[in-house]
Amino acid sequence: MSTPIRILCVGAGHMGRSHALAYHQLEGFEIAGVVTRSAASREALISELGGGYLGFSDFTEALRVTKPDAVSISSYPDTHATYALAALEAGCHVFVEKPLAETVVEAEAIVAKAEAMGRKLVIGYILRVHPSWIRFISLAKTLGKPLVMRMNLNQQSSGPEWQTHRALLKSISPIVDCGVHYVDVMCQMTGSTPIRVSGIGARLCDDLPEGRVNYGQLQVTFADGSVGWYEAGWGPMMSEVAFFVKDVVGPKGCVSIVADKASGEGQSANVNAHSQAQSLRLHHSPLGPDGKFLSKDEIISLEDEPDHDALCLREQEFFLKAIHEDTDLGAHMHDAIRSMRIVAAADESFRTGRTVDL
Repeated sequence: MSTPIRILCVGAGHMGRSHALAYHQLEGFEIAGVVTRSAASREALISELGGGYLGFSDFTEALRVTKPDAVSISSYPDTHATYALAALEAGCHVFVEKPLAETVVEAEAIVAKAEAMGRKLVIGYILRVHPSWIRFISLAKTLGKPLVMRMNLNQQSSGPEWQTHRALLKSISPIVDCGVHYVDVMCQMTGSTPIRVSGIGARLCDDLPEGRVNYGQLQVTFADGSVGWYEAGWGPMMSEVAFFVKDVVGPKGCVSIVADKASGEGQSANVNAHSQAQSLRLHHSPLGPDGKFLSKDEIISLEDEPDHDALCLREQEFFLKAIHEDTDLGAHMHDAIRSMRIVAAADESFRTGRTVDL
């Protein structure tokens, strides 16, 4: 059996906790230490992991003391570039939560450093390991071209969830933080090049950081004629009606995620519900001689899908395999840059009032 990969875990929020649990569970990893800004969150996570792990408040010190083989970054986006570049420079493999960085320039620098150092860089696009979303994308590809893709994830947040969102808003907007996932899905569905992006945004409370908005929407056009929109909003004012829309329309019909549990009251800010998809509804558009549909809609059950922690475990299995098998992650990394370009263009469009050509 090969020597475990010693990994330094950064962050103890929703994603950081789930990733740490995955490393704790997988024999191929050994946690070298835990880094968080908050002593309370750090102690709580180490306790949940069974204790015995080193804890740090300073990333640079943790990297120097533990000398890990890999670093897992699940901290706020404004730290991603600094931490990832330092870890790669130290010769570590890196797993980093989405978005890869705050800006396209930073994302490109991280990828370039990973390639120069010959280290593995995996970005936490959890939907890429989600069997329900893999099926959703596969069915979308059967609908013909062009595609019309409609997606959103609005979150009515209060209490701790709103505090988390407020902290995120200091460095990033919802359309950038969440949007990279869904434009990545759109790119997979079309297999085409994004060519044009428009964006709108709104500031729905007065005490946000200067220049920040907590609601946004983007519209993206692809070279094959496909179009898609995505919207995201955070805060206590957001509606829980139609906050979870995921469907795709093509000439041959449409496919939609039906997520009754995820769409229940009070679920919009529940991170565990965001990736849930209880079933897919597949509609076929062909009509018979009588003008009526030839086929009934198909309901594809997805009740056996993995939960959030299990999805994070799959991501870390992918990371571990990439390290041991020297997997070529070039496409994976450059796809992350592509999705960053789209959401960054939407942010630019909102601020300038002009459509951005990519």
